[in-house]
Amino acid sequence: MNRTATRYVVVTPVRDEQDYLPLTIESMVRQTIRPIEWVIVNDGSSDRTGEIIEDYSRRYPWIRPFHRKNRGFRKVGGGIIEAFYDGFHALQCADWEFMSKLDGDLSFKPEYFENIFERFAANPLLGIGGGTLYHLENGLKQIETAPIFHVRGGAKVYRRACWDAIGGLWVGLGSDTVDEVKAGMLGWTTMSFRELEMQHHRFTGAAYGRWGALVKDGRADYVSGYHPLFLFAKCVRRLARYPYVLGSVAHAWGYVSSSWRRMQQVDDPALIRYIRRQQLLRLAGRPSIWQ
Repeated sequence: MNRTATRYVVVTPVRDEQDYLPLTIESMVRQTIRPIEWVIVNDGSSDRTGEIIEDYSRRYPWIRPFHRKNRGFRKVGGGIIEAFYDGFHALQCADWEFMSKLDGDLSFKPEYFENIFERFAANPLLGIGGGTLYHLENGLKQIETAPIFHVRGGAKVYRRACWDAIGGLWVGLGSDTVDEVKAGMLGWTTMSFRELEMQHHRFTGAAYGRWGALVKDGRADYVSGYHPLFLFAKCVRRLARYPYVLGSVAHAWGYVSSSWRRMQQVDDPALIRYIRRQQLLRLAGRPSIWQ
């Protein structure tokens, strides 16, 4: 692969990530294919996150800081997307081919992005791709499981044509589901590659606590337009996973309470019809985006 041919940019929104952000930056610095530009958005951190970004930007001119004011709390759902868009609109490179939305608590091998772009080159219909996250628990590697079509929100790489087709990101809960489903509806493939691993130093949802993270997931499913039958089946299946019963109750509560409150769903009726049709196909054991 021609390592100089791929023009990609990266946007990383971070808040209070002084412990892990240096690991992410060092991973990027060691990449065999570096980005043309990397905007790291300091989303009002109260620790040394902003200083770390400034220090690295002085050493590497392709790293650019963007500082937001501290709103005083971690905004669930839309907050990280709002921070992302501040960084996205601050990009100076206009002719990028790929864009990565990257979390600031990941570390990965030097060949990670080179390997990702090899997979994009091999499949012209691949619109969104990324690696698989894992964390260490008592010294053992634990893979953060997800359907193969789903790429974790903090590990996504978008092909420019796909990004333009889906119209960017939904600003709210469920954004990392809505983009993939819309891409699939428009004929693009989305895929996480199990062999391309990224270490996740902060377990998914840790910032919200166990109960809060599970409730948030249920709310995200409602906002994304999940079919009630699919949500019920999802909660039943979850009974076998820790925390037993509590996990299903929290997830269901997030969905049901969002319905009672009439929380705003994604403003795309065609998309909701598509995802519900795919979910009913899945429940019927027929081919769907889950297979």
